[in-house]
Amino acid sequence: MSDGALSQDEIDALLAGVDSSSLGGGPTPAPMAPSMGGLSQADIQALQGFLASTVDAQSSNLSMMTGAQVSIRGPQISSTNRDALLGQLPDVVTVVKADFSSGFPGEHMFLIPEATAKSIASLMNKEENIELDEMAMSVLGEVISQLVGTQITSLTDKTGNKSIASVSPEAANIAKAAAALPGGEFPVAMYQLDLGDGAPNQFWEVYGPGVAADISRALSGGGAAAAAPGMNMGGMMPNMGAPAMGMPGMGGGMAMPNMGGMMPNMNMGMGMQGMGGQTNVQPVQFPNLMPHITQQETGNIGLIMDVYMEMTVELGRTRKLIKEILGMGEGTIIELDKLAGEPVDILVNHKLIAKGEVVVIDENFGVRVTEIVSPMERMSDMG
Repeated sequence: MSDGALSQDEIDALLAGVDSSSLGGGPTPAPMAPSMGGLSQADIQALQGFLASTVDAQSSNLSMMTGAQVSIRGPQISSTNRDALLGQLPDVVTVVKADFSSGFPGEHMFLIPEATAKSIASLMNKEENIELDEMAMSVLGEVISQLVGTQITSLTDKTGNKSIASVSPEAANIAKAAAALPGGEFPVAMYQLDLGDGAPNQFWEVYGPGVAADISRALSGGGAAAAAPGMNMGGMMPNMGAPAMGMPGMGGGMAMPNMGGMMPNMNMGMGMQGMGGQTNVQPVQFPNLMPHITQQETGNIGLIMDVYMEMTVELGRTRKLIKEILGMGEGTIIELDKLAGEPVDILVNHKLIAKGEVVVIDENFGVRVTEIVSPMERMSDMG
């Protein structure tokens, strides 16, 4: 009878990660399939197939938003690391962070070359030679929001996970070395982009390795995340519940005298097994309150794209008595409540949407938009 000690061969096998049964002439384990950033080849194929199924909808959305015949092709997914990816990028890129906040929480971002980002912003704003200022960053964030919204809608349909949500995209035009990429190996999807002018463009979609693994396995019919190894007490020790319940003829000193020293933290797990099965405890996940416009909603918006709306610029306001108004004549000066140089209000259908500064274009007055009024401010004005 063995005294429980491990032989030197068994110790060496454990350190090398080899099944000790193979030392006794048993079957040799099959080699593992090559992986990319922690993903198997099957995971990569599942993720690539899913992203490829969304490019037609993405192309349609961008065409509607820009007014150009936009085409997206791909993607090609590869495993890379920070240094290898930076080697493919131009010196300056627009980084749009769109991390998943629930469903498959983790890192998610888009990398767009500066020249491509300017082309997209120019099409969106109908303006040539655009600068990537705060307004352009907001426009690019909205573009990515549409792309991610389409992905989330499709991912929800395919996996049945209705809690998937992402944070509001934040765009920044920075040197590529300043991009906060995931650590280690991670998957990256490279797309080909045609903005209607035939010029080739590229952009990259980067996933944190954990996010990509969860999504690909959910697409393949697996769970969102694999259970921690060694925690399935029912599979490892099927008869552990009996000593805990107290079998006849076995004293307290005879029932597994070394369990306290071997597994000091497993008593709760054993107790749950003895009561009729392992309890599956999961954290509560709440969906993001930020709305995402789906492809169908985008199509509905397209129905009213050619509806005219009244836009006015308000220099200022004042209040006068009727007798003061009746007394006005040529040369009367009316003092407004705006100070010189203070931003003017831009209204659509008499609702404040932005603020700007007065400029002169050739011989005409114009207004340069300097600030978009936040939704909260609009709601307070309506109240």
